[in-house]
Amino acid sequence: MHTLEKLHNIKIFTKEELKPIINSTNLIGRGVFSHVYKGYVDNTQVAVKIPFTYSSLQNLEFENQVVIMSQVSHKNIVRLIGCCLEAGSLMLVYEFVSNGSLDEILHSRDKVMPLNLDVRLNIVAESAQGLAYLHSQARAKTVHGDVKSANILLDDDFVPKISDVGITKLIDLSDWRYSSILVGGGSYIRDPVYVQTGMLTEKTDVYCFGIVILEVISGKKPNHYDDSSCGLATRFLDVHKEGKKATHLFDMDIAVTAGDLEILGHLAEIAVECINFDADQQRPTMTDVAERLLILNRSRRPQAV
Repeated sequence: MHTLEKLHNIKIFTKEELKPIINSTNLIGRGVFSHVYKGYVDNTQVAVKIPFTYSSLQNLEFENQVVIMSQVSHKNIVRLIGCCLEAGSLMLVYEFVSNGSLDEILHSRDKVMPLNLDVRLNIVAESAQGLAYLHSQARAKTVHGDVKSANILLDDDFVPKISDVGITKLIDLSDWRYSSILVGGGSYIRDPVYVQTGMLTEKTDVYCFGIVILEVISGKKPNHYDDSSCGLATRFLDVHKEGKKATHLFDMDIAVTAGDLEILGHLAEIAVECINFDADQQRPTMTDVAERLLILNRSRRPQAV
């Protein structure tokens, strides 16, 4: 069967169809691996991603990865709407997610959209569901490879959607220029086991998701404590090793009641397990993490405003 015949529910666009979107006024994201543009196709708002680090890949390899991405269907994963497969103009067309990234909202200086504890808990709980789906339920099970708060987008209702699924498959990980900023995006996020082995596994995603939880409960970036040569993860791990509570590391804007502190404590415990250096024996699976977060999330619903 021809590669394109295996595509599931996505449209093949021509370069000419997408050309009106690809201009500087529509540019909404500029990264190491791609540029992202916002526009409309068929009266639907979309985000068009143009990867440009896969130059060594053949079109067939790109097509094969698009086939896998087309089989991903989950409410907490950004939906691939279509693609352009013309030589020299490879593009991916996604649903547009309106509220930006978790990273932007958590760490913006103006705090235009502050997130209360219940919203933050729901974001990590549903994001975990999306990752668990990728690892164990999707038709083509896959490792994300670059889990971070910047790759968790939020819609108008703050429902999280994981972006960039499959993008790591389009990157030459043997090239240090790219591998050094993948898997979380920096030295304070990258899984130390991946650094040692160079192997991307489900437990790599688990580690990086643990860092996301720490960001959510502390309100701080992973490198917040870089003045002391240790990041957010090290601070929480040290407190855990000492058998102490991590209360002083929590975002006090969301730690209002004793019940809030209890939830934050549970989240810290889950995060510390996720970032354990013993990936095989001590880190939970994303399915385990998702189930525990779901229970915590449900426990808060009667109190949700």
